[in-house]
Parts: sequence; C-alpha cells; structure tokens
Amino acid sequence: MENFIAEFFGTMVLLTFGIGVVAGVVLNGTKSNSSGWIVITFGWGLGVMVAVYATGWISGAHINPAVTVALYAAGELSLGDTIGYIVAQMAGAFTGAAIILGMYYPHYKATEDQGAKLATFSTGPAVRHTPSNFFSEVIGTFMLLFGIAGINNSGVVAGVAPLLVGLLVVGIGLTLGGTTGYAINPARDLGPRIAHFLLPVPNKGSSDWNYSWIPVVGPLVGGALGYLVYNAVFLDTIGAALFIVAGIFVVLQIASFYIKLEGQE
Repeated sequence: MENFIAEFFGTMVLLTFGIGVVAGVVLNGTKSNSSGWIVITFGWGLGVMVAVYATGWISGAHINPAVTVALYAAGELSLGDTIGYIVAQMAGAFTGAAIILGMYYPHYKATEDQGAKLATFSTGPAVRHTPSNFFSEVIGTFMLLFGIAGINNSGVVAGVAPLLVGLLVVGIGLTLGGTTGYAINPARDLGPRIAHFLLPVPNKGSSDWNYSWIPVVGPLVGGALGYLVYNAVFLDTIGAALFIVAGIFVVLQIASFYIKLEGQE
C-alpha cells in the first residue's frame, strides 16, 4: 500500500507542476502568460525531478503507466502491482489537475479560448494526422524509457538520477514535443482529460475524446519497446515480450493509416 500511496502523491506533484506551468503560459491574465514553450518544457522536467526525489525511494517513482507497463513487460513487476500503480497514478493525475483548476479558476474564467483551456489539462496535436501523431508518442516514450534504463544502469552517484531524468524529459519536450505536446505518459493525459470532462471548468468545450486514445496507447507501446530494446541491446536480455510488443507496434502503426481523427484532412 505504501508504494501505491507514493505513486499517487508523486503523480499528483508531477501534474501540479506540469499543468500549472501550462496554465500560467496559456491562460489570460497570469504573470507568466505567453512565456513560451521552453518555460513549459522546463516546468514539466522540474516536476518530474521533484516527484522522483520525493517518492523514488519508496515506490521507484514510476509516476507514469508507460514505465509501469514496461517493467511488467520485462518481468520486473507483478500484475497486481502493475494495476495498483496505474490506479494510483490516474488518481494522482486527476487530483493534480483539480488543484490547478482551483488555483487558476479566475484565469480560466477570463480565458475565452476553449482549446487553450483544454491544453492545460491534456495534449493535442499541432496537426491532426493519426499515423504521425501515434508515431510521435511512440518515439517520445521510447526515448524516455530507453534513457531511464541507461541512467539506471550507468552507475551515477546516488541522488543524481532524478535530476538526469528531469533533464531527459526537458530534452524530449524540446526536441520531440512540438508535434503532439509529448504526453509520453498515459496518466498525465487521461487523468486530467477526465478532470476536464467532469469538473466545472468555466465555459469549457470538448474534451477531445476522439484523439484521447493516442496519448494513452502510443506511450504504453513506445515505453515498453524502449525498455525492452535497451535490455536486449545492452544487457543481453531478449525475451518473447520484445517481439510481442514490436508486433503490436507494427499492427497499430499500420492500422493508424486507416483511422482518421476529427478535423484531419
């Protein structure tokens, strides 16, 4: 139970930082309004760093179902723990979104742009194109788990790893985040999207459920693939899971060419 509590609070911290920085940048009347993409990427990266420092020593600070599923696929986590972690992460993400809604409520009221309001809660693509959007989330999360595996196996001095993981997330945001907003974390996107749907956001629009599967499925597949590929290449650990996940990716990527999003040309 201690692990699940840690995952709840770790994910809540992450989302409070992350949604908070986006709200500050895009909502009307804030002191950080229009401060830009670099501010957003560093806000999310620092949120990851703080969450990992706070809870890593208890639960491992997955704070992301893509991490949890990757460890399950590698045989490093039981099914029961996997489910418990994900439930805690989703609850923490929803709570973090609710905290920021309460904090920035007057600014939500002052903002007419419904898309900007949704953007504080969940991700959306710059251009709606299913194959590219799905591939973006797969690649972003592949790099996240590949990088985390590298950090964890590099022998870095104790206490430095959370900082490096935070910087990894900043790097992914700066280099790979411009297409879809780099969810790279199903709880980070789905939990707040549910919050947007259920909570009294002033003059809100659609929660964009048509797109919502991409920032969930893409990171789950990409994260598992990144972790399993790292283990296969550098740790000589090759199991059936790698070929199963790779097969799932190929099937979904091909299928994505036949799935059109609302508004896609």
